[in-house]
Amino acid sequence: MSQKQILQAFEQYQRERMKFAQTVAELATRHQNIETLQSAGVMSLLRPLLLDAVPSIQQSAALAIGRLASYNDDLAEAVVKGGILPQLIDSLGDKNLFYKKAAAFVLRAVAKHSPELAQAVVDCGGLDALVICLEEFDPGVKEAAAWALGYIARHNDSLAQAVVDAGAVPLLVLCLQEPEIALKRISASTLSDICKHSPELAQSVVDTGAIAHLARMTLSSDAKLKRHVYSTLGQISRHSVDLAEMVVEAEIFPNALPSLKDPDEYVRKNISTLMREITKHTPELAQMIVNAGGVAAVIDYLGDSRGNVRLPGIMMLGYVAAHSENLAMAVIVSKGVPQLAICLAEETEDHMKAATVWALGQIGHHTPEHARVVALSNLLPKLLSLYLDTQSSEDLQVKAKKSLKSILQKCTYLPALEPLLYDAPSNVLKHVLCQFSKVLPHDSKARRLFVTSGGLKKVQEIKAEPGSPLQEHINTIITCYPEEIVRYYSPGYSEELLERIENYQPV
Repeated sequence: MSQKQILQAFEQYQRERMKFAQTVAELATRHQNIETLQSAGVMSLLRPLLLDAVPSIQQSAALAIGRLASYNDDLAEAVVKGGILPQLIDSLGDKNLFYKKAAAFVLRAVAKHSPELAQAVVDCGGLDALVICLEEFDPGVKEAAAWALGYIARHNDSLAQAVVDAGAVPLLVLCLQEPEIALKRISASTLSDICKHSPELAQSVVDTGAIAHLARMTLSSDAKLKRHVYSTLGQISRHSVDLAEMVVEAEIFPNALPSLKDPDEYVRKNISTLMREITKHTPELAQMIVNAGGVAAVIDYLGDSRGNVRLPGIMMLGYVAAHSENLAMAVIVSKGVPQLAICLAEETEDHMKAATVWALGQIGHHTPEHARVVALSNLLPKLLSLYLDTQSSEDLQVKAKKSLKSILQKCTYLPALEPLLYDAPSNVLKHVLCQFSKVLPHDSKARRLFVTSGGLKKVQEIKAEPGSPLQEHINTIITCYPEEIVRYYSPGYSEELLERIENYQPV
């Protein structure tokens, strides 16, 4: 056999290895092929190709493994059990840029499925290798490493702490300052995954000066970048007053408010989430958002949105209103109650309704004036129906009952209370009648209306336990009227009159 023929055999072997790795990588992009590849033992065939002498074969094999591992946790576990991770990590520092990106992709694909698989990546020394990749000159390698670190950090605080301890945070903040938008996006996303777990982890990000860089990027025209930037700022703000104040001091508001009309719904949602996390802490922080025009902007945002995107905005209004009478009035003045009423009517999910009725309770529980605004929007019967509806979730029933009770205890606008006389159970009715018993003794016009509307008649029909608070309120209401009026509207009195007519003998 000639030398040429011998070399052709080697070339053919190389071509077939390359073809196999590339074919598997292509097949792994379609989920319908995965089970067949798995049953054919594809992992054990790809593993030796990671050590191939030809770099392009190594890269294709790593890409194929990453795509397979990304599909489900069984395949990701096969990567771990097959001893592939140490092999990838050991050679990560020596390989070319394309291989580094492919290897980081495999680590990400394994880590994303569960804390246990992410821990396996950590235990193999994956963090140190990924952090070294963050120092590479090539932005694609940095991006792949940052992405893998984010998938590790997102699972729990101990994994996020491991990412911090490996020295990733300062390098991620440096990545925020790179010109490549894709690298900025994933670095901000990874910082968000770190910050979300605890105040200490958020502080570790803040200590690197991240807030100033993030604040500058809120003015970006790139929607995906703004999503991640506002998410990170929200995760920082949620943990404590001090952290929220640091975000506020970066002068993000009111410049961020126009982005509540951004075409990207995740940008809008993440900004309203950031505002929710800031306003929940103190009246001072809430007042700052109000002064910046935040309440009016969020109310407009609720009008332009549907579904879960509304949730942080609804809660933000509730947090603002909860702090004080004045802040609740700021929500009212900005037409927050009618907009919340619309949300309550339009949303079908119980958790959305629960958040809305909670927010209405925070607005209406301060003073009679606050309660009157909620009552005038015809929301009391709606709260009652949600509380009584057996199809409502337990959380929705609890929140509807609590909000209804807190508003009723302040509401002195009797026309809005009267419809509840006919449907409310005794545990709600006592609060309704309590308000009537407070107002009627001092308001002659209200007493007259209460009679002509049928309210007095209805009250006398209510069955109450002797000596109960409900009976005491009924007695107080009855004593507001002359005896003949009480008798005239008492149950059975019309029948008694008719009977007297029948028995009457003209002289």
